Amino acid sequence: MPPRKELHYFDELSRTKRAFPPRRRDERDLWFLEKITSLSAQSYIDLDNYARLFEAKASLLSGDITPAYSMLNDEVIQRIVDHFPRLKVIFVARDPVERAWSQLSMAVSVQMIKPFDLNDIDEVTRNLLHPGVLLRSYPSAIVARWKRHVHPGQFRTYFFDDLEKNPLELRRSILHFLGADPGKPSGRLRVDYNSQAGKKKLRLSEKMRSHLAQFFKKELEACAVELGGSAKEWPARYGFSLLCFFAGLADNLDLLLWRDWIA
Repeated sequence: MPPRKELHYFDELSRTKRAFPPRRRDERDLWFLEKITSLSAQSYIDLDNYARLFEAKASLLSGDITPAYSMLNDEVIQRIVDHFPRLKVIFVARDPVERAWSQLSMAVSVQMIKPFDLNDIDEVTRNLLHPGVLLRSYPSAIVARWKRHVHPGQFRTYFFDDLEKNPLELRRSILHFLGADPGKPSGRLRVDYNSQAGKKKLRLSEKMRSHLAQFFKKELEACAVELGGSAKEWPARYGFSLLCFFAGLADNLDLLLWRDWIA
């Protein structure tokens, strides 16, 4: 992978501040850093020169892991896909409640959001509406947006739940999808390595957990239906019945059919 974690090229032209220095292991790393510094000085997205960032890897697989790309709009996604028709896209979906709280924790730690009263529902809700939190917390919408442009065989949704339960199997599945050899070692890190494991996170009380569940109730249910997999278990975590959701869909469908008939 590139020597810099999260390139942020398509959303911020790689001009983000870095908490840690980039990797400088060999000439390829140095070449990459020199090229991306030059590329980020431009005022527009240059897809041709972005592609050249990965030339040093030759026939080896390489890519760009930037979670913020989940917030890209349709126009940018279409441009990317048109330029890279063989592009493979991976999205790791997470329970919206857990994803939003994790994002709030990170946002406070990097001072993107000021510390707030964790027991004040109004304050928590206000921070949930921060674009950097809200836009990342609707997996069903993110997947639908990317699927509108990426060929079905080149887009794959995985689940954070599977990363927690069986990271080895998830790694195998992802590498197989990418066309890589899952039998090769992962370098210096263990498969279950988590760089965030020791970091302090905001405490989520049961009261606030219930509030977040209500806030994301429709999204939890939409994910269960549209994403399937582990997402089917998400509503039940918060006491929501998926059967009721299906019933609601049926009622809405009957209403739509009735309106079409009288029209």
